Amino acid sequence: MSFEIKLPLFEGPFDLMLFFIERDELDIYDIPISKITNDFLDYVHHMENLEIEVASDFILFAATLMKIKSRMLLPRPVLNEQGELVDPREELVRNLLEYKKYKSVVEELSALELDRMSKEKRGNLVKELQELSKVEDVEAELQHLDLYKLLHVFQKCMSRLAARADEPTHTIIQYPYTIEQQKAFVLEKISFKKQVPFTDLISYKPEKIFVIYTFLAILELLQLSELTLILGEGFNNFWVEKIEPIATEA
Repeated sequence: MSFEIKLPLFEGPFDLMLFFIERDELDIYDIPISKITNDFLDYVHHMENLEIEVASDFILFAATLMKIKSRMLLPRPVLNEQGELVDPREELVRNLLEYKKYKSVVEELSALELDRMSKEKRGNLVKELQELSKVEDVEAELQHLDLYKLLHVFQKCMSRLAARADEPTHTIIQYPYTIEQQKAFVLEKISFKKQVPFTDLISYKPEKIFVIYTFLAILELLQLSELTLILGEGFNNFWVEKIEPIATEA
């Protein structure tokens, strides 16, 4: 039976120390050095057993903890220049507090970075105008600008605007006629008389578009063999005659 051990990853030895302190709710100003050293070494040994390369800063920190532990076990108090008792954990506590402070700042900066990356860059308008002025030499051109040139440019712009206003416009109008409608109209008219002159058909509405649709309807009925044309003399002189269906024998 096999099992897998997963170790949490830490950014460094100080990060691991803060994890132990927060996990066990320890007082950072009064660290139980023996317990914290054993926890730290246990973590390092697990890394070695899992064939994980142990960073040199972890090894150095472990040695520092062992040194502090040994100093606290020796009955030899160390005094400072003022004759006060020196706590061997003092430097460790100071470094932990500094790391904790910088870690909180890094977390805030990381949140600000994510917020900034989600925004669109606006750019520096003043800087862009300065760069354009260097390339195009805008300031040099403005030195030779006077009221006459401004009026001349204004006149050209107004002339272009007037020319656009005079351009012809195209309007599409939907006519109230269809081929099917005119086919029905022609069939209705020739149903009363055997032959109907084409001039009589177009006399109902002497409009150009009406004549065109009526003529197209006659051509389609001619193709469908529903009527025939009888040509007469003269220009556009013909009669429209309906073809009677042939009775079939019963």
